[in-house]
Amino acid sequence: MRTILLFVFLVQLNFGFGQQKFDASAVAKFQKVINSEYADVMTSPLSAEDLAVFKTLDFYPINEKFFVTAKFVRTKNEKPFEMKTTGERKPMYVKYGEAYFILEGKDFKLNIYKNIELSKKEEYKDYLFLPFSDLTCGNESYIGGKYIDIKVPHCETIAIDFNTSYNPYCAYSHKYSCPKVPLENDLNIEIKAGVKKFHD
Repeated sequence: MRTILLFVFLVQLNFGFGQQKFDASAVAKFQKVINSEYADVMTSPLSAEDLAVFKTLDFYPINEKFFVTAKFVRTKNEKPFEMKTTGERKPMYVKYGEAYFILEGKDFKLNIYKNIELSKKEEYKDYLFLPFSDLTCGNESYIGGKYIDIKVPHCETIAIDFNTSYNPYCAYSHKYSCPKVPLENDLNIEIKAGVKKFHD
């Protein structure tokens, strides 16, 4: 449950979801919210040692280039599967759709997933999960990839703002079990957006 706390904060503030055009102020608000969560002993994934000296996460500069409006294709008749995690936990997910977009003149596709158990709860029925990795992973950003929270789109496009991508909790502590990024969501491009890795 701790791994979805950030999503709860974002839903409450209602930004970053369904947004069809770039909004730098929404990204700034995202950064403020996640910093507040990580600074709070009740919600922070940080160790006591890291929390004691925490001031802010390291973000890439906000960049409109990394906001894309993708073509959304709803995938049907998909079979639920056990998502691999960094621990023994194997939550059930289903592939919900595919996002097709162009970035730096290249075509890309990302699969978008739905957590089956989470979606049974009314407040999370529209929650979608977008994990991805890119060429910055293991260098400037977390080696295990990053996540973006998205809501179910009601049209044939879906907005993806990589500026609001964040690290899984296991980037900060080994005590968490986090979904691993599926190989098909590994992008052959540098996505210099969102939260950078925590420790050098």
